[in-house]
Amino acid sequence: MRREEVIERTVHYVRNELYAESSGHDWWHVDRVRRLAMTIAEREAADAYVTELAALLHDISDYKLNGGDLERGPQIAFDWLRQLGETKECATAVSDIIANISFKGAGVACSMSTIEGMVVQDADRLDALGAIGVARAFAYGGFAGQPMHDPALRPRLHETLEDYLNRKGTTVNHFYEKLLLLKDRMNTETGRRIAERRHAVLAGFLQEFLDEWDGKDAEPDR
Repeated sequence: MRREEVIERTVHYVRNELYAESSGHDWWHVDRVRRLAMTIAEREAADAYVTELAALLHDISDYKLNGGDLERGPQIAFDWLRQLGETKECATAVSDIIANISFKGAGVACSMSTIEGMVVQDADRLDALGAIGVARAFAYGGFAGQPMHDPALRPRLHETLEDYLNRKGTTVNHFYEKLLLLKDRMNTETGRRIAERRHAVLAGFLQEFLDEWDGKDAEPDR
C-alpha cells in the first residue's frame, strides 16, 4: 500500500474512532497535533511519514481514558499499521512514540529517543497550552467530574505514575501539576519558541481566573 493511502486510511480510522470524544482528546485535537507536528518536523529535519502516523495515532487509546492501560494505545497503533502492510520497523517506531508521549507526573521522566518522537511530543504538549489548552483543561475536568477550583485543595507534584493516575484534584490544580511545567519540557527549538507565547496565554488566564475568584477585579485600582 502506498504511503499516501496508509495516511488516508489512518485519518479515516482515527476520525471515526475519536470524532465524538468529549474529554478534549477528540479528532480535532489529533488533527491540530498532526498539523503542528508536520510544521515542526520540517523545521527540525524529522521523518515526515513517521511523524504524521504517530501524531494521527497518538491518542487512539489514551491511558487516562482507558483505565490506565499504557500498552493498549501503542499495541493498537502497531497492529493497525501492520494490518495496512507497513513494515515492522515503521510500526515499531510509531508505537514506541505513542508509548512514551504522555505526561505521567511531574516527577516521571517521559523522554524520547528519536527526533520524530520529540516532535510529536512537543506538538501534543503545545496543544495543552494557550487558549485551546485552557479550553481542553476545563473540558477534561468536566468529563472527569472535577470541580473547577477549591482553594482548600493544594496542588501536588506527583512523583510516580500511580500517584498521578490516582490524583483527586481540580482543574486549576492541573495547571500547576502539569500545564505550567510543559514550557520547560519542550524537546525542540521550534517547540520552545511556540511554547513561550502559549505559556504566557495560559499563565495570564490562570491569574485572571484567580483574581476574579477572589474578587480582586472589583477593586478600585483594577
